[in-house]
Amino acid sequence: MSQQQTTAKRDGFSSGFGVLAATLGSAVGLGNIWKFPYLTGANGGASFLLVYLLATLLVALPVMIAEIALGRKAKANPISALLALAPARQPWWLIGAAGMVASFLILSFYSEVVAWVFAYILKAISGSVLSSDRAVTEAAFGSLISDPVQSLVWQWVVLATMGGILMLGVTKGIEALTKKLMPLLFLLLVLLCAVSLSLDKAREGLAFLFHPDFSKLTAATVLTALGLAFFKLSIGMGTMMTYGSYFRDDQDIPATAFRVMSADLCVSLLAGIAIFPAVFTFGFEPAAGPALVFITIPAVFSQIPMGQALMVVFFVLTAIAATGATLSLMEVPVLILQERFGLSRRKATASTLGLLALTGSTCALTNSALSGFTLFGLNMFDLFDFVSSNLILPAGGIFIALFVGWVWGFDQLRRALSNEGRLNNGKLAGVVFFLLRYVSPLLILLVMLKGLNLF
Repeated sequence: MSQQQTTAKRDGFSSGFGVLAATLGSAVGLGNIWKFPYLTGANGGASFLLVYLLATLLVALPVMIAEIALGRKAKANPISALLALAPARQPWWLIGAAGMVASFLILSFYSEVVAWVFAYILKAISGSVLSSDRAVTEAAFGSLISDPVQSLVWQWVVLATMGGILMLGVTKGIEALTKKLMPLLFLLLVLLCAVSLSLDKAREGLAFLFHPDFSKLTAATVLTALGLAFFKLSIGMGTMMTYGSYFRDDQDIPATAFRVMSADLCVSLLAGIAIFPAVFTFGFEPAAGPALVFITIPAVFSQIPMGQALMVVFFVLTAIAATGATLSLMEVPVLILQERFGLSRRKATASTLGLLALTGSTCALTNSALSGFTLFGLNMFDLFDFVSSNLILPAGGIFIALFVGWVWGFDQLRRALSNEGRLNNGKLAGVVFFLLRYVSPLLILLVMLKGLNLF
């Protein structure tokens, strides 16, 4: 691996609010509006939600804090950061390399989901999906994903859009987009919740989301909840370490991470409240899978005055939220290509886009040209999702926790979280260190082994 480094002054976030908005933009996206509802629906509702909350608090949040702290300390991409912070000749930099692989796998299928959102903006403008008829909304989504030309073209539109924003850099690109538009999505979700709660079977939808039935829990469900926590908070994929390298030195890392986690959870719950009452009212299946949001949200808007216009706004804002998360994922390989291989930002971005166009096409064609192709019993979309969310991300979390807990050490973590003693975060650092050293890696390992039926 090349050791060439760029010597130019690194870009970074310009303000404390910019840090929070960009980090929140990484965490809040289709993971909340698309993946959280469909996985919750497929895994039993409230019991899955409770396990997800525990996984977030005991595992994902401490690892998120650790990643940000490492990134800010080294002011470098994940590979260079771990090379700089680890003892000589110890291969901890492989965590960063695995994160880059995970980001590629996730982007390969995630960019296709973002493509569906982009396509639904036009569908919303035309009014063709504004219906509470299950047959209409399911047929509209089915016709989109089964058309190989539409699937590829919309994915390429997404990748080109992301590339253009990334070439602008951190301050003018990522930060400027996320801090202006994220609040609008939150407000529209609140409106959707109000409408959804007025539907006939809203009580059944809320019971599904908030009244746990623990008989539905399995080891695989727990592993899925853990993977979702890592996916939604962008843990184990190098993203938070990369964004941490752009953090200001006076930023309170634990406070920022907690706010991001809280906002992420809030948006996920709002999405669930907006969707599940509609699922039960209009006769949809909670376990409808990746199509759930795209077939239920139009049904909710069909019950609202000016529903078509508001649905257009919703999918535009959802596209923006998805853009923030996609940008954070793409920033990982782009920064590594810049700082490890000396490419300009433009060339690094173009190289990343070219490779993603190849790997992503296998996911884009999953429901059309490659509909009969499987590996290990999974189509390419589901395979990339499973390998990244259920294997690489949790494994990355284990090794980040082990590195901070047993190599970097408590003193370094305390200094990082207290901003060299300027913040009174000493006790909090002790709690985070204990979780990272003893609790988080053991929990992740047990869940992974049981979920994979290895014991």
